[in-house]
Amino acid sequence: MVTGELKRRVDALWTEFWQGGITNPLTVIEQITFLMYARLLDINEARDENRQKRTGKPFQRRFKEDEQHLRWSQFRHLGSERMLPLVRDKVFPHFRTTVASGTAFAEFMKDAQLMIQKPGLLVKAVNMIHELPLTEGDTKGDLYEYLLSKLTTAGINGQFRTPRHIIRLMVDMLEPKPTDVIGDPACGTGGFLVSVMEYLLETYTSPEAVIEEKDPETGAVEKIFTGDLLEDQREHIRSSMFHGFDFDATMLRIAAMNLMLHGVDDPDIHYQDTLSTGFTDKFPRQASEGFDVILANPPFKGSLDFEDVHSGLLRQVKTKKTELLFIALILRMLNTGGRSATIVPDGVLFGSSGAHRQLRQLLVDQNQLEAVISLPSGVFKPYAGVSTGILVFTKGGRTDNVFFYDLKADGLSLDDKREPVAENDLPDCLARWRSRDPQVDGDRSSQAFFVPADEIRQNGYDLSFKRYFDRPHEEEEREAPQLILDRIIKLNEEIASEISDIEALLV
Repeated sequence: MVTGELKRRVDALWTEFWQGGITNPLTVIEQITFLMYARLLDINEARDENRQKRTGKPFQRRFKEDEQHLRWSQFRHLGSERMLPLVRDKVFPHFRTTVASGTAFAEFMKDAQLMIQKPGLLVKAVNMIHELPLTEGDTKGDLYEYLLSKLTTAGINGQFRTPRHIIRLMVDMLEPKPTDVIGDPACGTGGFLVSVMEYLLETYTSPEAVIEEKDPETGAVEKIFTGDLLEDQREHIRSSMFHGFDFDATMLRIAAMNLMLHGVDDPDIHYQDTLSTGFTDKFPRQASEGFDVILANPPFKGSLDFEDVHSGLLRQVKTKKTELLFIALILRMLNTGGRSATIVPDGVLFGSSGAHRQLRQLLVDQNQLEAVISLPSGVFKPYAGVSTGILVFTKGGRTDNVFFYDLKADGLSLDDKREPVAENDLPDCLARWRSRDPQVDGDRSSQAFFVPADEIRQNGYDLSFKRYFDRPHEEEEREAPQLILDRIIKLNEEIASEISDIEALLV
């Protein structure tokens, strides 16, 4: 949990960057990410050195004997004039050529640069980051999420961060397993992949499998999960379970760090436009039937030229709209029987164009559309006020009935402030989903109900909640017409009397 004191530290660090002339939020987070990574490397090196002393087992060193001065614990004590050239000219090249080799950072560190030009700013940033609890398992991930929450403006093509509690609802609905292969074709900061890791740890690790280990430098205690999840699937989770793609290299650096801080040592994160032909050429397995679970919030407002889009997607749905193409892409990426929960703008649910109808028909007639969750329009504020929904579907199979839920409140105010409120439909939505039964959930006047696939076809494949919702009829008691008429007559008489009195005064 991020406490008020910890938030104050992060806010102060953020302010130092802005006052130092680095005002782009993405650049600030990227530079903080690099420094956090430098400290984590040193923490892990020190931890492995201590284990080697206890067990005698060797480990793959991150720093050779002549590179010890490049470790965080060494250079953080230097003065400003010595620290800046060392970090800029020695530490960053070390990341690129040695440390990052074979890891998620290898792809992104090759063009990494230290943007901090003021020696004093670097010293302040290093000292502040050294005080952050990066060794505390539960806190370090929350800390980074708080840092990411400062990205308060939407990016190009409708990109914006998905609230963590909405992500968690989607993960809980899909219930991923430790053996699954998880993907996100537009991963941004990696929020969906991180939430899956958190879900797996909570679901598959018993309390007896958690040990506590004290950090040798700070004395902080970190929780280490050693249960069946990490023992049996350790290598799978480390390098082959989580796959993310995006065409923003800065976002990918941030996503890789986010996953590493949440226990995924070497996530498979790649720079790639997944809608292009190049995705199939470079990642043939992932591009076609490579995933068991895909969670995504793809860009909404993009529009591409036909020649830039993979022809296989255009055969599924002929359109330039990215929100439609991404659904077709996800179906292509899933294994048969694979499942997805994907956020879409409301237009996907009821849009009248041929492409919109074609996509909905594809979901209903050739796959198993499982659920349509309507989200309130304020969920993505302050980024955007767009109305959205969640589509839950399985590749292949048959659609018999579709679960609809109208989520009216998510526990936060639906304005730009997004402050906690009492109203929250998320627990009810998940509970109704887990206990769903088409034979029981038939009341169309409630927040949750099923709609048969044949009825959806008869309605032109419209998937909007309002199309099938029966607004309950509320009887109102009204006065008898004669009583209303008598009241009107009496009011008119009173008005006439007042007018007469006024006329008498004017004579």
